[in-house]
This record gives sequence, structure tokens and C-alpha cells, in this order.
Amino acid sequence: MDAKKKKIYSWAMYDWANSTYSTTVMAGFFPVFFKNFWSHGTDPVITTARLGTTISVSSLIIAMLSPTLGVIADLKGFKKLLCLIFMVIGVLACGWMAFIPSGDWWNAILAYGIAMMAFNASCVFYEALLPFVADEHDMDYVSSLGYALGYLGGGILFLLNVLMYMFPAFFGLKDGVQGVQVSFLSVALWWFVFSYPLAKNVPEPIGAVSKDNIWKLTMQSIRTLVNTGIKLYEEKNLLLFIVAYWLYIDGVYTVMTMAVDFGISIGFEAKDLIAALLITQFIGFPAAYYFGTITKRWGAKGPILFCIGIYGITVILATMMSQAWHFYLLAVVIGLVQGGVQALSRSLFARMAPKEQSGEYFGLFNLVGRFASILGPLLVAIGVMVTGSSRLGMIGLLVLFISGGWLLALVKEPKTKTV
Repeated sequence: MDAKKKKIYSWAMYDWANSTYSTTVMAGFFPVFFKNFWSHGTDPVITTARLGTTISVSSLIIAMLSPTLGVIADLKGFKKLLCLIFMVIGVLACGWMAFIPSGDWWNAILAYGIAMMAFNASCVFYEALLPFVADEHDMDYVSSLGYALGYLGGGILFLLNVLMYMFPAFFGLKDGVQGVQVSFLSVALWWFVFSYPLAKNVPEPIGAVSKDNIWKLTMQSIRTLVNTGIKLYEEKNLLLFIVAYWLYIDGVYTVMTMAVDFGISIGFEAKDLIAALLITQFIGFPAAYYFGTITKRWGAKGPILFCIGIYGITVILATMMSQAWHFYLLAVVIGLVQGGVQALSRSLFARMAPKEQSGEYFGLFNLVGRFASILGPLLVAIGVMVTGSSRLGMIGLLVLFISGGWLLALVKEPKTKTV
């Protein structure tokens, strides 16, 4: 394997590494375990509100830190280093979850919030490395490759974790509870071990490195953020994309983080929801890869709009679900479009933003994503508390998909240089 391909695959392997958190922990076992183990006997509406609030608070913290960290990464040459530091924090928080006893919902939600914050922060710097790993004409493919490997890696470990939960005796475990606890440990180990290719084979981007201390850089980052905002206001097309992304990715992230909680709240069994997640993962692997191959003909904007439209239809159909196979069907549909909308949004932004300021701009990109993650879950939490209905709490996401899609349609996609 030549040096370029080695660097690309080593970068993409970090998606393989960290996606186990978003599948086994965030989308899979944590919502179930939080309701049935750490919050046993608590009203499901209350647990949904607690989970939505925690996601919002964690997202707010990383939203406030992302731009500053992004600028520091650019000026100190710390993109890869900061990615790995936050990876270690996330790994430790995942390991902590395995030792939190029944009923201790406070420590459970704290560990989850820290892990989620670290996961999102590491992604700021991981994604800022993309323009230095891939040429402009390869960005859609490389970004989609990362998401495809993430779906595959996350799905493989999640399948193993599900088997540990369903057949604990086969793995030498006493019950399903211990199976879930060991699953949290396995995520920590997987995330740490498979981050090694990124650490070893992806070089820290070379650039002008500031000798200022962290305090001066923090002050400079605030000024830079203001200047970035001014530049963004002048770059109307990029601003339009950022606003569109803020709206539609809000809905995507909310569906990802609260789908299982939603299913439990309307009466589906945990085994059906977990099976549906597995379907999403293994369909997501080839689907995400495929979306990265069609952009040379269709561009990135058209496929993203298609994915947004499918999400809007899915939200409507979700309010009518009454049987397990309905959830399976929606899992298939989400699996077909979830990786595509994420991967192509990332690569489209990478092509629109200045390469030499990738940390700064991806800090802003993730700032928008994190603020979106604040609004969606909080709206769901408020909706279910006010109406007493989990179904009605989710329907508000339709507004986000429609408005985000409409604004994205107005964005002028930059032409991709061939070779």
C-alpha cells in the first residue's frame, strides 16, 4: 500500500474506532440501561427528559469549546494530539459506565455526558485532518469511506455486544446486566486500540506554529472566532450552507440519539429496538460507501437533499408505528441515508472552507452541529413533558428537515477539481 492510501485508510479507521461509542453506547444500550437499570421505577417521561437534557448540556459545553480548541489546534499544530487526548477521555468515561451500580442515575448520566462531550470534541480535530489527508477530488470518497468503516466496525462490535446481552452464559457472564457492563468496557478497549493507525500513520499537518501560551491563544481564538463570523457573513454561500446544515443535522442527530428511547416509550421491546439498530448499521456500511461514489456525477448537494427528504417522510411515519416490523422497516430506510447525509455534508463543507484554517472552520462546523444537538433533544424533552406523548414530541423535527432542505437547495455547490 502506497503512503497516500495508507494515510487515507489510517484516517478512516478512526471512524471504525469511535463509531462503537455511537452504536453500542449512545444509540444502543445506554438509553435502555438508563431507563431499566439506572432509573428503574422512574416514569419514562421523566427519564426521556433527563436524557434529552443531558445531551443538550453536553452539546452546549462542547459547542462553547469547539471554536477555541479549533483555533488552538491550527496555531499550535495540535489537531491530531487534541483528537487523541479527547479520545482517551471518552475511553475512560465509557469504562466508568461499566462500574456504576443500579439506581445511580446521576453518575450514569454524568459519565454519559463526559463521554459524549469527548467523542464530539475528538471529531472536531479528526474532521479537521480531512483536507490534509485527501485531495479535493477525493474528499467525498474519503469522507464516505470513513463513515462506511464506522458503520461496519460499529455494527460488528454491537452485534457481539448484543450476543453477550442475549446469551451471557455462552460468554461466561452471569446475566444480561453483566453483558451490558462488559459491553461498555469493550467499547472503551475497541475505541482505544483502533485509534492507533491514526496516531501512527497520519502526520500532524505542517504549518506556522505559534509560540504563544494557551491563555494568549485562547484570547486570540475569541478574536479569530469573531473574524471568522465576519468572514462567514461576507461569504454568503458558505453562511447559507452553515444555516441549512444547522437545521437539518439537528433532526438527524436527534433521531440518532433518541430513537431507542422513543421506541421504548411507545411500548416496543428492547430486543426489537436493538435488532433494528443492527439493521441500520449493516445497511449503513454499503450505503455510506455508495454515496461517496455517486458525487462525481450528481455532486454532493443533490444526494444530501434526497437524504433529508427521506428523513422527513420517516418522521411522519414514526408517529404511526404500532408494531415491531414498522420499526424494522424504518431502520432499513434510516440505514440507507444516515451515513450519506453525514459524510457528504462533511466533505462538502471541507471543499467550501479554507484548507489552511481547517481547524478553525471545522470548530465552527462542529459548533453548529452541537448547537443543533442542543435544540432537537431539548424540543423533544419539552414536547413530551407538555403533551405527555412521546409521538407528538418527535413530530417537530419535520420543521427542521423542511427548512434545512429548502435553504440547502439555495446553496451553490463549488465545482470539484478533477486531477
